[in-house]
Amino acid sequence: MCIRRLFRSSHLQWAWRAAFLKHKQCGHQGPWRWTHSGGGPYRAVIFDMGGVLIPSPGKVAAEWEAQNNIPSGTILKALITGGENGPWLKFMRGEITKEDFLQEFRRLCSEISNTSVPVDNFFSLLTSEQVAKQFPVMTEAIIQIRAKGLQTAVLSNNFYLSNGKSFLPLDRKQFDVVVESCVEGVCKPDHRIYKLCLERLGLQPSESIFLDDLGQNVKAAASLGMRTVKVNDPEAAIKELETLLGFTLRTVIPNTRPVRRTMEIPKDSLEKYLKDLLGTQTTGLLELLQFDHGQSNPTYYIKLADHQLVLRKKPPGTCLPSAHAVEREFRIMKALASAGVPVPKVLDLCEDSRVIGTPFYLMEYCPGLIYKDPSLPGLEPSQRRAIYAAMNRVLCKIHSVDFKAVGLEDYGKHGDYIPRQVQTWVKQYRASETSTIPAMERLIEWLPLHLPRQERITVVHGDFRLDNLLFHPEKPEVLAVLDWELSTLGDPLSDVAYSCMAHYLPPSFPILRGLSDCDLTQLGIPTAEEYFRMYCLHMGIPPTENWNFYMAFSFFRVAAILQGVYRRSLTGQASSATAEQSGKMTEFMSNLAWEFAVKEGFRIFKEMPATKPLTRSYHTWAGPRSLPSTPGTRSYIPLPEPSSAHASKGALVISPEGLSPPVRELYQRLKQFMDQYVYPAEPELQRHQASAERWTPSPLVEDLKEKAKAKGLWNLFLPLETDPERKYGAGLTNVEYAHLCELMGMSLYAPEIFNCSAPDTGNMELLVRYGTKEQKARWLTPLLEGKARSCFAMTEPQVKSRVAFGKPLVEQGTLLADIAQSRVEIEQARLLVLKAAHLMDVVGNKAAALDIAMIKMVAPSMAYRVIDRAIQAFGAAGLSGDYPLAQFFAWARALRFADGPDEVHRAAVAKMELKNRI
Repeated sequence: MCIRRLFRSSHLQWAWRAAFLKHKQCGHQGPWRWTHSGGGPYRAVIFDMGGVLIPSPGKVAAEWEAQNNIPSGTILKALITGGENGPWLKFMRGEITKEDFLQEFRRLCSEISNTSVPVDNFFSLLTSEQVAKQFPVMTEAIIQIRAKGLQTAVLSNNFYLSNGKSFLPLDRKQFDVVVESCVEGVCKPDHRIYKLCLERLGLQPSESIFLDDLGQNVKAAASLGMRTVKVNDPEAAIKELETLLGFTLRTVIPNTRPVRRTMEIPKDSLEKYLKDLLGTQTTGLLELLQFDHGQSNPTYYIKLADHQLVLRKKPPGTCLPSAHAVEREFRIMKALASAGVPVPKVLDLCEDSRVIGTPFYLMEYCPGLIYKDPSLPGLEPSQRRAIYAAMNRVLCKIHSVDFKAVGLEDYGKHGDYIPRQVQTWVKQYRASETSTIPAMERLIEWLPLHLPRQERITVVHGDFRLDNLLFHPEKPEVLAVLDWELSTLGDPLSDVAYSCMAHYLPPSFPILRGLSDCDLTQLGIPTAEEYFRMYCLHMGIPPTENWNFYMAFSFFRVAAILQGVYRRSLTGQASSATAEQSGKMTEFMSNLAWEFAVKEGFRIFKEMPATKPLTRSYHTWAGPRSLPSTPGTRSYIPLPEPSSAHASKGALVISPEGLSPPVRELYQRLKQFMDQYVYPAEPELQRHQASAERWTPSPLVEDLKEKAKAKGLWNLFLPLETDPERKYGAGLTNVEYAHLCELMGMSLYAPEIFNCSAPDTGNMELLVRYGTKEQKARWLTPLLEGKARSCFAMTEPQVKSRVAFGKPLVEQGTLLADIAQSRVEIEQARLLVLKAAHLMDVVGNKAAALDIAMIKMVAPSMAYRVIDRAIQAFGAAGLSGDYPLAQFFAWARALRFADGPDEVHRAAVAKMELKNRI
């Protein structure tokens, strides 16, 4: 009303009308708006790409240089070197290829930094989906700009990729015009490319606003008469753009969007229902938006006069049995409100499907913050920890409700919650199954056999996670717990485990973002273990032992849910635009669930008495010469009990998590070094290995050796029994080193970098054990210091029937079968390696001879087979230098005679086996 009174002023009316007539006289047909800042009407917004819509190369370069110990500013200096005639601008004008650019770029970076710079790694990062992702605030702004009838355009300096396509990681449908330097052969700040963009938009310069992060580009646009915004920060730029345009570029109601076509509801009948419910005085048009959050029951924002409401309904079509029960959601929220649990205020439940097509309920809209990203970007570490603590406290509050006192005694069955849930989700999965998923089949068999023995009974939310909580905008306080569709009476630990799933998912996970690659200590976010201990402390209960079961069950349940969402997406019934992606995610989630099932199995295994280890705990049927036993049953031969000296070494450590704290810390440092230094250096090391200088030491390897020494990651291999005083190595047991060795084995170049490369390791151990003082001084010391390498040579009779390139093609299975078989063989070999190492630690090398011989026979053959399958899948590319598979294959084949031919090991195993049976 105030605005209307203001415009009744004759002066303002006159000014507004004069401006409007001038707009029409100029021939403008598009939308018009009058801005109080004195600016004229704008008909288009033109965006630069890097630095405006996606991260700039400079920002990406700065972070990459810091992570890879490259002198700061190297990349930027190389990019601007040569100006117009430099490789960067030539590349963006499409005058040189990517390969030519990288060659020249590598030379410039190396000259500037006086060190080898892996520019291929930087370029791959720059163009990766992880980095080249459009800023959400810009996506939202473009939607709002186009909704107002304005045009949008991209005017970008970019380049061609090797596939002949330009680098434009954007949805072209967002823009009316796309102008790219590499296509046009002209780069900003050349005026010609700006004029070309305006010509295609059909606009004069003054009718457009141009956003760019580089001052020279902004200056050139301004000189042509375009209104400009210098982008230093996307959020700040949007605020400036809002001022110029005179309307908001952000959705007023967070996390909402226009109603999807397949999710539309009849507004007339809904409006009539609401006016009857809210009173006859309610007037005005009904505004309807859809929340983009949630995968199951469609949820809408409604505004009618002064009322702001949320409507939650069943999805259209036929629903799975017992799913989408909005009636239960309404009931529990109404009950829990009386118990002090923060929930939205519910208003009415409508079970009459004639109103909007399905049952629904209404609740009051509660403004607040929903954190979709569990890493909580933009907050301080202390704020993040407070958010997770508040999340933990509200879960404890839910689980502390006296469900009988609030009238929920019949809300679910008492007891056997997990067995019933397993049965329910198996049925739900079977009802929506579209293909066979191996991990789901294993879980369906495994879960009922490992159910918890005891369970408490409380109200359980069933879908408790961070993005189902509404937080106060200014303090770490939960205003409302949302989405009670899966709530019931059951085991509260299922909620705790479910809320920890984000800890094990990657940040790029498309449906539920995760934290698995984040430094939680730096972020201030509690680990899953800390979060669980925090819950137990608040509830006054001891931590459960079978935590891994609850995690396996949680991921299994989500996998089943996602399968249902995917099934509905095939018929257009799913409530989220990302529902179709859930089909791919079902298998991912089920594999995670199975990993926790395996961990639970290892926990049970490690808790078994270890005083009498068995030589074989697998399928060994008794033969005619075995020890006396019942015919047709298995016979096991116990090893002698370990001495007290060996007993302290404990049980077999299957997972790195089971290592002692010092070794686990060493493992983490080694993993960090691999991620930070080794993997990024692999392309450069591969080029050196293929060059004429391959017989001379790589400067990059030598540099990485010094870094490894400085970080205490050197000579890790010498076993404690060989070097009990830790004079030469890290003093690790064989099992401890086996876990580190597995990590180093992820790269062909890593073992040499840490001075743990064969045959150096074996020769050094030989010299430590049996070398004279003179031999140690001459050979051992240089080897330990990494100043020398060793070798070995041998001859074998032509070990004629040998197949050099794997199995005949007719024996190869399908790709999926090969992948499954490879996974199984790798795991079998890995467990046998760990067992052999464990026995070497516990009973000594002599007693472990059988297992040592078996693994020497199994591991090279396994690697050989797995790599061969990979080459088959890659086709001719697998044999080229583009991939490391051919190199892997050659080494795997060499290992089959380098450590003794397979025939020798097979003979040794057979002799020892027969000796034990006679």
